[in-house]
Amino acid sequence: PALGTVFTGDTLFAGGPGATGRSFSDFPTIIESIRWKLLGLPSGTEVRPGHGDSTTIGAEAPHLDEWITRGY
Repeated sequence: PALGTVFTGDTLFAGGPGATGRSFSDFPTIIESIRWKLLGLPSGTEVRPGHGDSTTIGAEAPHLDEWITRGY
């Protein structure tokens, strides 16, 4: 957080949670990690996913309920 960047791997991508359709993943666990560990970071924090475009916590935070509703 002090550097304003978080590396999220396959937990959070631009546009939603990642790795939700894998046999080794658990959607509720991913959502809880996003909710309690990532969305508590400052909104300007750069999100660097394992692949794909970067985003910010502030850009993704408003969509949490949408991701829960759609299930991925």
